[in-house]
Amino acid sequence: MSSEVLLEEFEVLESIYPTELSKSSEKDIQIDVEPEEIEEGLPSLKLTLSVHYTDDYPDALPDLDLAPLEGDVEQVELDDLLEGLTKVGEENLGMAMTFTLVSHLREQLTALVQSREARQKFEESEKERLALEEEELRTRGTPVTTESFKEWKAQFDKEQAERKAKQEEERLKGLTAKEREEYKRINLRLSGRQLFERNRILDEEALLEEGTVSVDISQYERIREEEDEEEEHVTFSDSD
Repeated sequence: MSSEVLLEEFEVLESIYPTELSKSSEKDIQIDVEPEEIEEGLPSLKLTLSVHYTDDYPDALPDLDLAPLEGDVEQVELDDLLEGLTKVGEENLGMAMTFTLVSHLREQLTALVQSREARQKFEESEKERLALEEEELRTRGTPVTTESFKEWKAQFDKEQAERKAKQEEERLKGLTAKEREEYKRINLRLSGRQLFERNRILDEEALLEEGTVSVDISQYERIREEEDEEEEHVTFSDSD
């Protein structure tokens, strides 16, 4: 390789990359390379391309190396970029190829940034989709079947009974011994509704034997009203 040929290439490169290129020896240069164009707001990415020209250049490839300058780059990504540079260099043997290598690297860095952006958007979209599916499943609930309703009803009745028992216990705590006895006596007595329901069942059974069923619902309403009035007038007194 003629030193004049290499010096001529250096002059061209220095005019194209006045701030990006630095020369460490007569056969070694470093060029800072970044993507051609990236959207505003995306993370910056810049690499340093080191080129060592052999005696057989340009009929043989120069020694190439890449090092991160700005941004995070994985080793596998650096290896892929170097592989691409080697392929382009082999296609341009016999001519000055440094500018072509740098241009190719800029294109590859642009593609890398765009690929990262697309992958990030996909991951965010997938995360949002999974969250929506989870929310839909949560709000949709479990389909009700006869068996599941029976299980729920049994649990509901149990909770209601426990709540009522607790309320009764709290209510009794505030009464005297005599008032507690009176309260228990009243609650053990069948209410008007209970009496009516018991009589209604007995009447229906008798009528069913004769083939006719007839219930006067107004009797239930009247008894229920009397029961409500009776419960409203229940008081506890130590004089009883």
